[in-house]
Amino acid sequence: MMKPTMAATVLMLAACSGSDPAPAAPVQVMIAAAAAAETAPPPRPGPTRTFGDWYVGCDNNAICTMASLGGEAQVPFPAVTLAVTRGAGPGGGFALAFDVPGDDTQVAPVAVTIDGRRLALPTLTGAAAERVIAQMANGRSLVVLEAGDRPRATLSLKGAAAALRWIDERQGRVDTVTAAVAKGARGADAVPPPPRAPVIGALTATGTANKPTRVQFAAMRRRARCEDLPAGAASYPESHALGGGATLVIVPCSTGAYNLSSALFVLEKGAWRPAQADAPTGIAPAGEGPSVPNVVNARWQGGELTSYAKGRGLGDCGVAQTFVWDGTRLRLSEQSEMGECRGNPNYIATWRARVVRR
Repeated sequence: MMKPTMAATVLMLAACSGSDPAPAAPVQVMIAAAAAAETAPPPRPGPTRTFGDWYVGCDNNAICTMASLGGEAQVPFPAVTLAVTRGAGPGGGFALAFDVPGDDTQVAPVAVTIDGRRLALPTLTGAAAERVIAQMANGRSLVVLEAGDRPRATLSLKGAAAALRWIDERQGRVDTVTAAVAKGARGADAVPPPPRAPVIGALTATGTANKPTRVQFAAMRRRARCEDLPAGAASYPESHALGGGATLVIVPCSTGAYNLSSALFVLEKGAWRPAQADAPTGIAPAGEGPSVPNVVNARWQGGELTSYAKGRGLGDCGVAQTFVWDGTRLRLSEQSEMGECRGNPNYIATWRARVVRR
């Protein structure tokens, strides 16, 4: 559990005394924000596993998802993928999502058949989803049916039961009536409540970005041990205002067939320094000496820095991250992963935080 921030503690004490707290001065707010950043535990993304033809993972909020995988030699993608998500807590329900890989189009099946048994899908949640899950746990294959019961795709259910059992374990459902596979006699009240999502106090990205001088840029590249980039690769730094007078400088550092790794620096009051982050970022820097955080295929938009490290060019495996700036360092607000390069580009969330802008 996260410790209360200084500002939160002041407000709680004031509430207990029955008096209204005095407005916090800007300096006090900055001190409280810095203290919160220092005392907040580092992010711990949830675990992932592979069971047969299914990849499964849970985030830090105990929300779990299992995703179907194509065959080992299936290139580029299976016709349809299925994601099964279950919410946390005693009342956590199932939701189904059918997608066309590599496309924004979602499939809206009228039904599925599992080992020949037809199951109507008037909705993709609630009782209809529960009936499908119950049959998946004991089935061998699932056929997706569109309008007119036209078959669209066939999915392997190898490993589905093990993945569902793993979710039961992660969510504390074993031996309860809410379990999908590991059912028991205990009531739903035996299932632990959903964990509280961590809160990140992030600065609103305002102000004007400052660009590093040529001398500063060269020094940044040396500090990050950047490679000589091939002709045609992006070689100039990006600058983005972080708020509070600070600028994020994204320095292209090394490139591969489908990944561009960039080092991260902060420019403030004419001086530069390596950025700090509360979680491992991008691809770990090589070599000895002080490390510099790096991101892959970086994108800055709306006050968020994203990293998308592909495991291969098809983008059906890798790690995606989102960071926000809290005034002191970059904080991981989202992370999703796909550890199997088997045709499913829909990554599974393993970390989610709630971002509050100030």
